[in-house]
Amino acid sequence: MNVIYERCCGMDVHKNTIVACVLSGKKKEIRSFSTMTASLLLLMDWLKNVDCQCVAMEATGSYWKPIYNLLEMEEMPALVVNAQHIKTVPGRKTDVKDAEWIADLLRHGLLNGSFIPNREQRELKEIVRYRRSMVQKRARELNRIQTVLEGANVKLSSVVSEINGKSSRDMLDMLAAGCNDIKAMADKARRQMRKKIPEIEEALHGFIAEHQRLMLRLMLKHIDTLDEQIFELDQEIRSKMNLVNEQVYLVDSIPGVGERSAQVIIAEIGTDMNQFPSAAHLASWAGLCPGNNESAGKRKSGKTRKGSDILRSTLIECAKSASRQKETYFSAQYSRIAARRGKNRATVAVAHSMLTIVYNMLKANAPYYELGPDFFEQRRKNEIVKRSVKRLEALGYSVEIEQKLKAHTA
Repeated sequence: MNVIYERCCGMDVHKNTIVACVLSGKKKEIRSFSTMTASLLLLMDWLKNVDCQCVAMEATGSYWKPIYNLLEMEEMPALVVNAQHIKTVPGRKTDVKDAEWIADLLRHGLLNGSFIPNREQRELKEIVRYRRSMVQKRARELNRIQTVLEGANVKLSSVVSEINGKSSRDMLDMLAAGCNDIKAMADKARRQMRKKIPEIEEALHGFIAEHQRLMLRLMLKHIDTLDEQIFELDQEIRSKMNLVNEQVYLVDSIPGVGERSAQVIIAEIGTDMNQFPSAAHLASWAGLCPGNNESAGKRKSGKTRKGSDILRSTLIECAKSASRQKETYFSAQYSRIAARRGKNRATVAVAHSMLTIVYNMLKANAPYYELGPDFFEQRRKNEIVKRSVKRLEALGYSVEIEQKLKAHTA
């Protein structure tokens, strides 16, 4: 096989140790390093001394990140490779052999690196992901509050639509503080909710114990803390998004996509679509393409491959929202596929279309263009016309198409 890199390094990275194998011509040198910063700096010095042209390592958890950051600072090319793509021979697996195997594959150009965005993009992605985890924690804490209330037979969630709304929160604060005056708590209802005061009084009549009041106080305090943290993260995200606000607005213009979802999408895929050869490559990377599993001419399970969980789940949420909007291309696509393949497949198909549209919008820096709900019907008519013309021409006829104008009624 052709040698692509004369001097390259393969690394087997673990939590506490790194085994590095440098291939230089016919020579091979293997060294082990600690993952402490001082040892990583020695690793960098060694790679520079041997004039290493490229480094490859497995994408193992987050252990590769400090090494990649240092390689990036040294402007040394590096590949972070999916571990599934570089499996070695079973039964002969050691750290040294893994490092040698990675180095040998790299030398002959047999490795494809995963998409690693630039440092600014990686920082933004970490913050956006952390914010999402905080929002999920908050949702779980609200569910715990409802569980405590149900245990005390306080049926507030059966009457109000939002358990953490302003009125509901005032009632919960009073309940947690030891208040037993149901009328005083129900009187905290605002605006339209005041029409439900009799139902609220009935819902608040329960049997809440002291330990449940304590749990309620701590849970409400935890939600307040999470709200403060989410607000602080929002400020930081807006600050980091200043440079890509135009792209966020473009993505936000797609039906079903809100500002938060647009921020997540931009944080996950970036704004430079040249990283992906095509929209299909991006969809595959995101885990929104059916897998290929065919044997003996038979197509087996075509479930989607694993991709970015956060990007995929965000696009699925957006697809569900878009499918509920009337008179749009996405709602027509969803209805058309759901009737044949089911709702889940239809949702994934809409999410795939959304990501394809995002790719093309960012690549061309163009606004969203709505194809309309009649797109598929019009396409079907055009296909019928084309087939009919071909059949007539095959029979020796010359066909000219002229569209009949609809008569306007007074």
